[in-house]
Amino acid sequence: MTRGLQGYPVVGVENTALAGLACTYDAIPQKKGPKGSRAKVISELRLREGQKQAEHRRQESYFNYGSQTSSPSSPIWPGLLSQDLIDACTDYYFKNMYPTMPILCQNQLWRLVAEMEGSTEAYSLLCSFCAFMLIQPGIETKAGHAIQALEGSISNNTSLGKTLLDVALRRRKAYDYIEKPSVNAVITSFFAFGCFFGLDKHNTAWFHLREATTLAQTIGMQDEKTYAGMDYEESARMRRLFWLLFVTERAYALQKHRPLTLHATIKLPSAAEDPSRPIAGFLYMVNLYHPFDDNFIGLWNKSRTDCSTLWLAHLQKQLTQALPAVLDCTDTQAADLRTSQHWLRTIVWQLSITNGFLSSTSPDSSMTFTYPIEVAKDLVAVTSQLSQRSMEVHGVGLIEKLFDVACTLIDVMSCVPLEAPSTSFGVSGPTDYLNYLVHLISTLRSGASRYLELIVAKIKDTLPPHMAASIAQPQPLTPIKAEQPSTPESSTTPFLQHADSVSSEYHSSSASSPYSTPPFKQWYPPL
Repeated sequence: MTRGLQGYPVVGVENTALAGLACTYDAIPQKKGPKGSRAKVISELRLREGQKQAEHRRQESYFNYGSQTSSPSSPIWPGLLSQDLIDACTDYYFKNMYPTMPILCQNQLWRLVAEMEGSTEAYSLLCSFCAFMLIQPGIETKAGHAIQALEGSISNNTSLGKTLLDVALRRRKAYDYIEKPSVNAVITSFFAFGCFFGLDKHNTAWFHLREATTLAQTIGMQDEKTYAGMDYEESARMRRLFWLLFVTERAYALQKHRPLTLHATIKLPSAAEDPSRPIAGFLYMVNLYHPFDDNFIGLWNKSRTDCSTLWLAHLQKQLTQALPAVLDCTDTQAADLRTSQHWLRTIVWQLSITNGFLSSTSPDSSMTFTYPIEVAKDLVAVTSQLSQRSMEVHGVGLIEKLFDVACTLIDVMSCVPLEAPSTSFGVSGPTDYLNYLVHLISTLRSGASRYLELIVAKIKDTLPPHMAASIAQPQPLTPIKAEQPSTPESSTTPFLQHADSVSSEYHSSSASSPYSTPPFKQWYPPL
């Protein structure tokens, strides 16, 4: 017998061929003393190859179109998608999230549940829906939903969400949803995007968002003619789905510097479609993002340069007037709308400063260097009137917008002299606004998002030591009445400010901010 390294037996190529095995260089360690026969080695190799082939067949059942073994009638883990879990996710969706993303109806979900035993498409959509609800808003479910998996225990809701997402994407491979797309396939891709966004996997998130918009265009959702002659309920649902993708794509393009694929080519949904579930807030959101077209995104992504002061000032005015003083919507919608409005004002100001259009003497406050202080002031005013629950629903997406506004405020504070009080800031000042935003970020998701550590690091790295020390450590906020904010829509809204004055440095962190702010100091006048 041929001996290899450390005296282990080597099975020759001719022997494996005679045994009907693939050639391998696996070495089987032997105990000291008398060695076993060559037959034992071949038996071990045959067992290994059988296991590899079984695993290969199992994976093919997930990823090959039309595989009979991937029928949802034999789930990967029995009980994974339980009726209790579906009911919990459905109840939370219609109570909290439907006004923001009105793309599913109760009857439709009941049909999906009835069909999931025989429809891979229905099963995949329900898995992605429940995964989204567990990951993005982070709903709490009963402990009984934790199940024993083949590899171990699914011990928390996020783990269960990840498992459901994995199952949804694997199972949908069993049918050709790309060549024969449907509205349900678009929704599944959208929920997959939301899950990966919440998991901070942005390359994968972008892939699935682009997949959703591509499938939507493939079935003609961007063409008004597609909706002619359709069932009224189905037409309304598909129209709302298109506009949800329209808004989501623009928000993500601004956050991650991506291009656009969808444009305002069809009519808006009607606010009177379903009186029992008003969508006025959804229409407000469409109006907010409508001005951010290919022209703006091209400037934002630096693929074009034809920008002007007048155009940007007009866009700021549009944003300021985009929402009415009193919003006819739920608190959950108001949280998303108000936060998005002030975040978009910050984005437009960012573009203004990178193009060198700001001036210390401009009569238009939106074209001055201190405008982010005004935006932060207005954001503090409106969010102080919102419950934490109404903001938690929107997950990490809302936290990231708060973080972006706070980062811009920090950059301005590091460049603009703030020693002398200014009546334009009211009783409170930029340090108070920053304190509030840091506290809010530390409160949402119990401060578990990465943005708390990043904002603390930015404060330490950007602000002078004496100013950084004046930012209080994150802790619960106490509302007190303060000066009126600058925007009409929040004229009766008090500020939130920390009750006690705390002066302590934030802990050090080596993390760097992912927020790509312009090089502010090169645009500011010398101090």
